[in-house]
Amino acid sequence: MEIRDRIYIDGAWVPSSGTGTIDVINSTTEEVMGRVPAGTAEDVARAVAAAKAAFPAWADTPREERAKYLQRISEGLGARTEELAATIAREVGMPLTLSRIIQVGLPMMTFGSMPQILDTFGFEERIGNSLVVREPVGVVGCITPWNYPLHQIAAKVGPALAAGCTVVLKPSEVAPLNAFILAEIIDAVGLPPGGFNLVCGTGPVVGEAIASHPDVDMVSFTGSTRAGRRVSELASATVKRVTLELGGKSPNVILDDADLERAVTDGVGKCFLNSGQTCSALTRMLVPRSRLAEAEEIAVRAAETYTPGDPFADTTRLGPLVSAAQRERVRAYIAKGIEEGAKLLTGGIEPPEGLERGYFVRPTVFSEVRPDMTIAQEEIFGPVLSIIPYTTEEEAIEIANGTIYGLAGGVWSADPDR
Repeated sequence: MEIRDRIYIDGAWVPSSGTGTIDVINSTTEEVMGRVPAGTAEDVARAVAAAKAAFPAWADTPREERAKYLQRISEGLGARTEELAATIAREVGMPLTLSRIIQVGLPMMTFGSMPQILDTFGFEERIGNSLVVREPVGVVGCITPWNYPLHQIAAKVGPALAAGCTVVLKPSEVAPLNAFILAEIIDAVGLPPGGFNLVCGTGPVVGEAIASHPDVDMVSFTGSTRAGRRVSELASATVKRVTLELGGKSPNVILDDADLERAVTDGVGKCFLNSGQTCSALTRMLVPRSRLAEAEEIAVRAAETYTPGDPFADTTRLGPLVSAAQRERVRAYIAKGIEEGAKLLTGGIEPPEGLERGYFVRPTVFSEVRPDMTIAQEEIFGPVLSIIPYTTEEEAIEIANGTIYGLAGGVWSADPDR
C-alpha cells in the first residue's frame, strides 16, 4: 500500500495542518491501495502564499529557461512511465496498454510540447497603433478530475507554468497518487520553490478554498457541471478568471451515405473509451431509421468485443469503473433506460460473468431511444450507448442540439462538404 503523508508546498514535502486521511481504492479489487492527507483550507492558504511569493521571479524567468524545466518534466514522466501507467490502471481501471499510451503518453506530450509553443507564441502583437502584451495572470488554481487524472493535470499545469504563472493543484481525491509522482518529478528537476504546489483533499474543502481565495488569480476546473457551477459562484466574489470544462452528452450523427460498418464500430469505441468515463464521449449515436436494424447489429457485434476484466490482463478491453458510487450510478441509468422503454440490445445491470468483485459494468447498448428519455439527456459516465433513430437530416440536427450540453460531437458522411 502506498502511503503519502505529506503535501508539496514551496518546494518541500510538508505535513498537512489537518489530521484526516483519504483512502485510495483499487477499482479492480475494491481494496485500499493507498492513503493521502485530507488537506485543509489552511494548507491551501500556505500553498497560495508560496505561489504568490514565487510569481514575480517565475514570470520574469526567460521563456527559454521555463521551456527547459517543462522539457525535463516531460522526460521525468517518460522515465517513470511504467510506474505511472500501473498506478493509474489501479486507480481508474483503464487497461494497462491504453494507460501507457493515453494516461501517461498524453501528459508527456503536453509538457513536451510547451518548449515549441513558447518558441513561437506571440507574447506581444501590434494591432494598428496598439501594442497588445500578453502577461501571466498570476497564481492559477488547478482543480482536476479522476478520469484522466495526470492528463488533466498536465493540460492545466503545463501551459500555466509555460506562461509564467505559478500553480496550486488539487488533484481528484479519487485518483491522487499519480499527482504525487508528478510532484516528485517537478521537485527533482529543481523548479523554483512555490512554482508548483500540491494540496490533495476533497472538493468542498480544498477545492472551495482555492476557488474563493483572494490571491488566486484564475481557476481552471474540469469536472461535473454541478461542481463547476459552485466553482464559478465562489470565484465570482473576487472576480477571478475561471475556465470550466464540464459534462457532456455528445451526439454522433451518422448520415445515410456513411460507411455504416466503419462509423458504428468507431462510434462504439468513442463511447466506451476509459469505460465510458470521458466527458467528450460520443454517447448518443444518431442513425437513419431506414438503416437502424443494420446499425444495431454492428453495434452489438462491436460492443461485445469490449471484454471486461482486470486492467493488467492482455485480453481486457474494458476495465472497471472508478468507484462503487460510479458503478451504482451507471447501473441506475441502465435500469432507468429499461424502465422508460428503451430497447436493450446487449449488456444490462448484472455484473459481467465472473467479475462480481471490482466496479465492473457490462458494455451496454440501447436502441429505439427517444430524445426525451433520461439516458438520452443525462451524462451517464459509463459504457452505455444510446442509439437514436431519425428520419430527416433536420431532425438529426434538432436531436443533436437537444440537450443542455455542448461539449463535443461527431458527424459521419461519405461527403466531407455535407
